[in-house]
Amino acid sequence: MRPSVACDVMEAPRQATIEEFLAREQAKELLRFTTAGSVDDGKSTLIGRLLYDSKGVYEDQLAAVRNSKLNRSSGPIDFSLITDGLRAEREQGITIDVAYRYFSTPKRKFIIADTPGHEQYTRNMATGASTAQLAIVLVDARKGVLPQSRRHAYIAALLGIRHLVVAVNKMDLVDYSREVFDGICADFREFARDLAIPHLYFIPISALEGDNVVTSSERTPWYHGRSLLALLETVPVEDENAPEDFRVAVQYVIRPTLDFRGYAGQIASGTVRPGDSVMALPSGRTSRIKSIVTYDGELEEAYPPLSVTLCLEDEIDISRGDMLVSPDAMPHVSRRLDAMVVWMQAAPLEPDRPYLIKQGTQQTLGSVAKIHHKVDVNSLARLEASWLELNEIGAVSIETHKPLFFDAYRRNRATGSFILIDPVSNLTVAAGMILERAGEPRARKKSLLGVEFERSRLTPAERYSRAGHSPVTIWLTARLDAAYMLERELFERGCWVHVLADDVESHLLPDLAKMSAAAGLITICSSAFSAPDDRERARDLVGADRFLEVDPRRLAPNDAEAVRYICALLEERGFIRKDTRGLAGEGI
Repeated sequence: MRPSVACDVMEAPRQATIEEFLAREQAKELLRFTTAGSVDDGKSTLIGRLLYDSKGVYEDQLAAVRNSKLNRSSGPIDFSLITDGLRAEREQGITIDVAYRYFSTPKRKFIIADTPGHEQYTRNMATGASTAQLAIVLVDARKGVLPQSRRHAYIAALLGIRHLVVAVNKMDLVDYSREVFDGICADFREFARDLAIPHLYFIPISALEGDNVVTSSERTPWYHGRSLLALLETVPVEDENAPEDFRVAVQYVIRPTLDFRGYAGQIASGTVRPGDSVMALPSGRTSRIKSIVTYDGELEEAYPPLSVTLCLEDEIDISRGDMLVSPDAMPHVSRRLDAMVVWMQAAPLEPDRPYLIKQGTQQTLGSVAKIHHKVDVNSLARLEASWLELNEIGAVSIETHKPLFFDAYRRNRATGSFILIDPVSNLTVAAGMILERAGEPRARKKSLLGVEFERSRLTPAERYSRAGHSPVTIWLTARLDAAYMLERELFERGCWVHVLADDVESHLLPDLAKMSAAAGLITICSSAFSAPDDRERARDLVGADRFLEVDPRRLAPNDAEAVRYICALLEERGFIRKDTRGLAGEGI
């Protein structure tokens, strides 16, 4: 029995040590970062050197690389072979697909996405960078800033990456020249001046020799900054602009027994606790959180990026694709959205062609209604475009068959992103980032009247289905009789309509019109003393696509003729359906 007792005594401390080690590893922060740049800038070599010097490569992996027939390095090993795993990548010496690698240091855990540099595989770069918190753009010290370097930096900014490291590589081939490094930094700063990247870093490195990769190099005495690994270990991970509004897209309805109904999904933003009020979209029904269930038991609080099952106090018809949100912070609910897209298909993007739109757990048919412009990645200039070619980036308007629930991408990356899918081939053809609506306030933003806009449990689609028309604001100057006659005409057609006349102060008309638009009404603003600023403010508040200004010079002196003209405009622009009922049909 004595050996058994001794064995137990010896194993107890070892078990405690392993548990402490696992606890420390679990407590470490995780940084996701990606590498980008042009072909042969040394991205894979840099990642291989970083893994090798930080002891992040297993011995069998090193042995396989050393014994590889493709090992072309005269140094310890060919570092690029550590990450380039595809046979075609090793044979051509380029990265084709995204290679994900994991390593850890005493201070932090890391997930690396090594992305291709060739222009043909820009779509792969966008995929790898979509979840990154930091991007490393490599620049060859001999070649300077290339178009593909600019393209990748622009995509990183477009994807909302807040930390961008410009690693000037191959400094050993320019004799570690400070002048060369400073010149590249100046060129890149000039280009990045208009990019929304809050934190920009520059590091001179040699991935092949290891200078300033893990430790600071004596060959660059003029550089007083941190090494790349030191920067990665200390850069802030927390996003100070992280969205606080609760969002969870329902992935699956769990119904194992008659007594249990839960809605499973990953929390995209915000926190939730039992007792919190939530709203289900698109139904608009509200309830409270009964419990938060996980495999390990119930939680008192859940936050991103936890995957949980939410149980509600009330029975609500909810299915995959629906969303649970905070009633006090509603997302946009609309069939129309503006977005920046990265086109990823050889066949060009053409307006009005049907695509599947997948946003969160929602999927619906839709089309690109309009291409506003494409972006020249070298100058960031906006160019007119009728289509988008492979790897081109442009601003578009999209219309869907059913309403989507979304936020602007810069406010919420999870609910502000989507992909376009070819319904025939089922290939992903584009990645999109939803833009903030021009002139549109936040759902919780208050007007001058102190009233919150768009806090409703009815969706615009439900209002349209019931009323049969879209909300529109008609700005009609100095024709009060015509305004009331137009109201009667539209009412006889079955429209929800009312008049805001000049018996209210004209500067309040834009806010009142915005409230009416949120309620799905046709609003006729008639004021004899309205200033141009009031008119333009109303246009911005309700949206240019929901605003109709009637030129008084185009109206006939007869009010009945003026009503016919306005109704024809409304029909022509699709705000109301053609109808023979009402005053216009009686030939007034």
